[in-house]
Amino acid sequence: MNILITGVAGLLGSRFADWILDNTNHHVIGIDDLSGGYIENVNSAVEFHKLNLYSDDIEFIFEDTPIDLVYHFAAYAAEGLSPFIRKYNYSSNLLSTSNVINACINYKVKRLIFTSSMAVYGNGNPPFDENDLPNPIDPYGVAKYACEMDIKIAGEQHGLDWSIIRPHNVYGIKQNIWDRYRNVLGIWMYQYMNGEPMSIFGDGKQTRAFTFIDDVLEPMWKVGNQTNCSNEIINLGGTKYYTINEANETMREVFNGGEYVRREARHEVKQAHPTWKKSVELLNYEDKTSLYDGLKIMWNWVQKQPQRDRFHWGEYEIEKGIYKVWKK
Repeated sequence: MNILITGVAGLLGSRFADWILDNTNHHVIGIDDLSGGYIENVNSAVEFHKLNLYSDDIEFIFEDTPIDLVYHFAAYAAEGLSPFIRKYNYSSNLLSTSNVINACINYKVKRLIFTSSMAVYGNGNPPFDENDLPNPIDPYGVAKYACEMDIKIAGEQHGLDWSIIRPHNVYGIKQNIWDRYRNVLGIWMYQYMNGEPMSIFGDGKQTRAFTFIDDVLEPMWKVGNQTNCSNEIINLGGTKYYTINEANETMREVFNGGEYVRREARHEVKQAHPTWKKSVELLNYEDKTSLYDGLKIMWNWVQKQPQRDRFHWGEYEIEKGIYKVWKK
């Protein structure tokens, strides 16, 4: 098979490409604009194309090679920042996804697998179930929910076979720790290794489920290849939830030190953790890696990485209400 992965230089895309190449004989084609991932993450066996899904033509890839499966991971997943970069958020998420959907329909892809987000649930009643009515509270969640709806419409009207996974707080080797706006565990690692206190927004009692990347790689493969996953939405990831305070305590155990500082509270969902029954039933998902063990593996990798420049947003689209820690 020929498998296309968007966002192949990011955490999910690069690690999933590695898994496919290590465990199957299939051909992997990757797309990434390298705005949030690194070329060093991309396996040398991947047929790589540096493209922007929103502004560039991608259909030549489908014309040159019959694509069987598309795993659409590409997105700028800065949920907290999304209210201040609305246009960019919708372009990089919703409009880019529409380009992928068009190509999948036009070239008769066997299945589109889309990574959505826990953000679609918003202020629901945890544990969030796949049958819950989404109620996102930020533009990132709105964009992801809109992508889900458009994919479903494409299935109903054009016969596109699809699967949607809603991963949550995935972390591990090849994560971008140099982006100050997303991936709290990576942000803490960057802060600690640069002699800064680790930021906790508000009282730290927000609950989150964290997911070690290696635990979801084989399940993601199954999502694209099993008939029982066709036209299904599946929460995928960690089965245990933690407060942010507890997660930071575990991080400090890994470091054997470190300090934290409390920042102003943000506009965010307070309690956000999912059910996992469906992933177990359909995919035999197992939460194999404890938070401590996963962070230890990731930290050992981080210490071997080059000192990259930290990403700072150039100009916010909206300045009103921007959090102090992000002000120029």
